[in-house]
Amino acid sequence: MPEIRVTPLGAGQDVGRSCILVSIAGKNVMLDCGMHMGFNDDVDDELEIKAYYAGHVLGAAMFQIKVGSESVVYTGDYNMTPDRHLGAAWIDKCRPNLLITESTYATTIRDSKRCRERDFLKKVHEAVERGGKVLIPVFALGRAQELCILLETFWERMNLKAPIYFSTGLTEKANHYYKLFITWTNQKIRKTFVQRNMFEFKHIKAFDRAFADNPGPMVVFATPGMLHAGQSLQIFRKWAGNEKNMVIMPGYCVQGTVGHKILSGQRKLEMEGRQVLEVKMQVEYMSFSAHADAKGIMQLVGQAEPESVLLVHGEAKKMEFLKQKIEQEFRVNCYMPANGETVTLPTSPSIPVGISLGLLKREMAQGLLPDVKKPRLLHGTLIMKDSNFRLVSSEQALKELGLAEHQLRFTCRVHLHDPRKEQETAVRVYSHLKSVLKDHCVQHLPDGSVTVESILIQAAAHSEDPGTKVLLVSWTYQDEELGSYLTSLLKKGLPQASS
Repeated sequence: MPEIRVTPLGAGQDVGRSCILVSIAGKNVMLDCGMHMGFNDDVDDELEIKAYYAGHVLGAAMFQIKVGSESVVYTGDYNMTPDRHLGAAWIDKCRPNLLITESTYATTIRDSKRCRERDFLKKVHEAVERGGKVLIPVFALGRAQELCILLETFWERMNLKAPIYFSTGLTEKANHYYKLFITWTNQKIRKTFVQRNMFEFKHIKAFDRAFADNPGPMVVFATPGMLHAGQSLQIFRKWAGNEKNMVIMPGYCVQGTVGHKILSGQRKLEMEGRQVLEVKMQVEYMSFSAHADAKGIMQLVGQAEPESVLLVHGEAKKMEFLKQKIEQEFRVNCYMPANGETVTLPTSPSIPVGISLGLLKREMAQGLLPDVKKPRLLHGTLIMKDSNFRLVSSEQALKELGLAEHQLRFTCRVHLHDPRKEQETAVRVYSHLKSVLKDHCVQHLPDGSVTVESILIQAAAHSEDPGTKVLLVSWTYQDEELGSYLTSLLKKGLPQASS
């Protein structure tokens, strides 16, 4: 039986490094694993790959992998909420066998984006007004540009003078890529790009390490985003002891990082060499993450309409909650394997069948409009030609294949008590049906038989009982309903002849 097998090698009940191995229709595909700079992959001829806009960072994409009739969608990181420089992720009703989705914020439903932006600007403004320094740990692309646009606009409007800095080199690189791929940004950015590049900031300058010791207020964007190493951690250590200062964590922090520790309320940190760092600066968490929240994940599942869902890149307890919610709402199986654990999904291969225009027109003529929610039976002849299937009318099939039509008839025996001759019994049957079936063509043929549409009725003598006649009722499959009705009617007997 066909099956799809999935093994997370990273991001299984875990946030951070990702690597997913998928076996589909005999093909092995490794997702989110990076690339070898000296090796070129020629994609298999039977493998189809389609990219969807993911909205996470510039250039982020979700992928549909299809082999024959089997398909898997892998989301990677995505965001279902549009922001100041990127649009929302989007996918069509591709109905894959399996949707593999990130679940970083499996239990979080974010508040209004405008409220978060207002709170963020208020806190930064208050900190610099009291002479404090504000550290915003970010990753190089994505949220960094989003928050830079937000602060740049606010500084311009409020005519603020406190300097804003960004890690050296990253701004220039970001601008370069945003110019190259401007079509991946949202409509507002594309419209204003001709007059002004939104990423050439007036108030945000390149940061030098020596600036960290400068007196007075400032705002610094520094990498990496979880305070686990690099320039952001170095600045944090310098500023942590001053209660005027503030650190704003705008995104998710993995357990074990300094970012996670201070967000958990820890204020004494053991650094390398067993030095203890006392945190007196204000610590704020304001989610500007570019990952989908629980509502966004549910929205994507609803859009794609998969047969099954598999969760990766999330914490086990939160995944469990989302798993139950998906299974209850969408009535599909949901899986959350750990790293190294394999999930095997049996698949039912679907065989695409083309339908002739003539057959569809005949159905439409009956006044029955198509409705995906109410599938109905369609009668026709299935033809296979050049490995393709088509459903056509029986008349078209006979013509295309050069075959003569053979008619199959069904016959039912009805025993009738009538001592008269067979010809007289047939006349009585004709008279009775003529009076009952006013909307049908009822005929009495010269050979003594009676017809109603394609239905043939003949009267014959009973071999053992002269007072009983046997009515042979036969019909084609097209008149199955009428044939059954006539049989039931005749079984009730004929009305008594008037004297």
